[in-house]
Amino acid sequence: MTLITTPFGFSSTAAEVAHGIDLAARRALVTGASSGLGAETARALASTGAAVTLAVRDTTAGERVAKDIAETTGNHEVHVARLDLTDPASIAAFTAAWQGPLHILVNNAGVMACPEQYTAQGWEWQFATNHLGHFALATGLHDALAADGARIVVVSSTGHQQSPVVWDDVHFAFRRYDPWLAYGQSKTANVLFAVEATRRWAADNITANALMPGAVYTNLQRHTGGQGSGRVPAEFIKTVEQGAATSVLLATSPLLEGIGGRYFADCNEAETVDHRTNTLHGVARYALDPAGAERLWTLSEGLLGDRAH
Repeated sequence: MTLITTPFGFSSTAAEVAHGIDLAARRALVTGASSGLGAETARALASTGAAVTLAVRDTTAGERVAKDIAETTGNHEVHVARLDLTDPASIAAFTAAWQGPLHILVNNAGVMACPEQYTAQGWEWQFATNHLGHFALATGLHDALAADGARIVVVSSTGHQQSPVVWDDVHFAFRRYDPWLAYGQSKTANVLFAVEATRRWAADNITANALMPGAVYTNLQRHTGGQGSGRVPAEFIKTVEQGAATSVLLATSPLLEGIGGRYFADCNEAETVDHRTNTLHGVARYALDPAGAERLWTLSEGLLGDRAH
């Protein structure tokens, strides 16, 4: 399979990727869009003429961002809705309230390397937020996504190379909790979701791709020491505008029409690797494994009950 390449790269910005794209009469939904990469992704999508909904926990912050996006893009079809990805009831209410088609879903919200914490259902917090919440959202919106064909964009991370999905102990019931292993597992789940959603929903003209946005300092780093932590060399650091570029590419580029189940970094498809890399590139073979992707879907359906398609 030939890797997909584009004219864009490490330094490209979301605005550059979106330039010249016309998505008038299309509808987009971005989770975690009250700050950081989500806000910039929503801004770029709004600049194409799409109607954009910011799905956020903090609607006050979301309204501030929506107002700023409307003012900077001239697009006033920017809306805010409350969504808590750790609360199945919140997700169910959100999906029940959605009306009409949805053309672009950007699963952007996430937590990284947080202290040990569990949802009311006993689900490990990072797996619940980064994967299960978005799984429930996408399956709950399936009919809206299928109405006119859609793209799902899943923000993963090179951190997926830290861990596959550990099937026998997803929620650290027996393993000693490690924040980075939990993060890695959840980011692997993001890629596996894209693989299986593309396969399962092919007849609905729904495609899903995953991506590594790059090393960007946002609120995501609140548990890891932030910009002064030194975890990533300075030459690998991107601005928020650069970090949102790959998400926007997968959401809008004609080059990705009909393409799904793949993983991108720096606006290009990443090579498959069989060992952890010392760069921010490469996708672990286990993250693209079709059998693992189907197994994760079944596991997720079982955890969430009959609300998943």
